[in-house]
Amino acid sequence: MILVTGANGNLGSATLAALRARGIAATGGSRTPGEGMRRLDFDDHAGLDLAGVSTLVLISAGYAEDDQVIERHAAVLDASVLDGVGHVVYTSLTTAGDHLGFAAAHRATERLVRASGLPWTILRNGLYAELFGGLLMWAEDGVESPFGDGALAAVAREDLADAAAIVAASPAGHSGRVYDLVGTPITAGQVADRLGVPHRAIGLGEYRRRLLEAPGLLPFQPPMLASIATGIRHGFLDGTAPALTDLLGRPARDPLAAAVAVASATRPKAHV
Repeated sequence: MILVTGANGNLGSATLAALRARGIAATGGSRTPGEGMRRLDFDDHAGLDLAGVSTLVLISAGYAEDDQVIERHAAVLDASVLDGVGHVVYTSLTTAGDHLGFAAAHRATERLVRASGLPWTILRNGLYAELFGGLLMWAEDGVESPFGDGALAAVAREDLADAAAIVAASPAGHSGRVYDLVGTPITAGQVADRLGVPHRAIGLGEYRRRLLEAPGLLPFQPPMLASIATGIRHGFLDGTAPALTDLLGRPARDPLAAAVAVASATRPKAHV
């Protein structure tokens, strides 16, 4: 049986759907499981049950501080060894993202995966096109961003879900492989053009100030988002690689369209 963790999240649910669309038996795991899912709370180490799982798709539990994320992943991998999981597919972060504020937890987890003794595949996912579109900020006369003229080799989330499903469906052929799954470079200016509005770049200091004043952000999130901004602005995340389309066996979805759709959905009525 294939089990996808974080099955109520965006990537986890899309991966589970991609597997089922291929007629592949799979289930999801979540701390708040839906019908037909398995309860899987990464913080309840004693309660982790992976019995009967042949392939585990470990969707990164990155919504926390690094120490908590790594502890969660270590617990799941320990349970995988104990319960005899046959293969672990881990969704990591693109190689180009080594300097990002959340890279350490991914690289530390990769070490844990390799040291587990289990067969493994690591998917180094590029940043979502949907995230890029969602980080644009609507202003009176258009959109603002801290990205300047920098580009991001963005990937539509559905493509990353399809890639994970392809690997999970036949993991033996991907054992010991690391795939760098990045997409086509897009810019904030291109998104703005598709939206029919101007784009104005703001400085990184101004962006950080807005993040620190934004309600609802957890303490680790402003530095994480600021690191994405400076990485894009200064050209560290615009590199391309063929692994995604090779793995999919088809052209990738248009990341610009995905970014535009998300940005458009947050468009104030005054800009419609």
